[in-house]
Amino acid sequence: MKNISIALVGDYDDSVPAHQGIPLSLDIAASDLRLNLKATWLATDNVKDTDLSLFDGIWCVPKTPYVDADGALNAIRYARENLIPFIGTCGGFQHAILEYAQNVIGWNDAVHAESVPQGYRPVISELACALIETTEAVNIFAHSQLAAIYGTTTIREGYRCKYGLNDEFRHALLQGPLVASADDDTKEVRAIELTVHPFYIATLFQPERAILNQKRSPLIAAFVNACAQNQGL
Repeated sequence: MKNISIALVGDYDDSVPAHQGIPLSLDIAASDLRLNLKATWLATDNVKDTDLSLFDGIWCVPKTPYVDADGALNAIRYARENLIPFIGTCGGFQHAILEYAQNVIGWNDAVHAESVPQGYRPVISELACALIETTEAVNIFAHSQLAAIYGTTTIREGYRCKYGLNDEFRHALLQGPLVASADDDTKEVRAIELTVHPFYIATLFQPERAILNQKRSPLIAAFVNACAQNQGL
């Protein structure tokens, strides 16, 4: 069995369901793929002192505001620029959009409204309807990488989230190579992917919750597989 290493970027809290589900989800995926997987929790305020090249993949995890948002943004940027397999869920989705807005679009004034409520350009803002401890239908866009992973265009996933992409900035941000890959019945974006990257997907929903209901997540399995391929296994 081969070894892979994944950084879990976020501030660990064992009371958070998503944080409970992440290591379980990774263990199941690794077992199915016959891999030895080491997942390392990397606190956002420790990112600056960590050599990210030691990891085969990066997962930016839920629970915001982060202790050090810049740490999370730096890890996301590293994964994006160095073509490292990346998944972001909930807060990771939000910060993937924020990182792209700041460093690719060039909006230095782009902010997350949870941390900067009076910011000039809140690319991440409060959802019209908060998604707290709920399971909702997700509409995956045909021909997306996400659709290929799930093998369907309709799924149900769990959430615990109050913030998402501000629709005012959707067109400017998601006209490519970063694109929307899922929405829901409100037509708000629920997943994004980077088309010029081997594996760069972020979701507002939390696929790691599936394992808490004894279900496997195709997305997490695909992420782990991408990490193994990145290592050349």
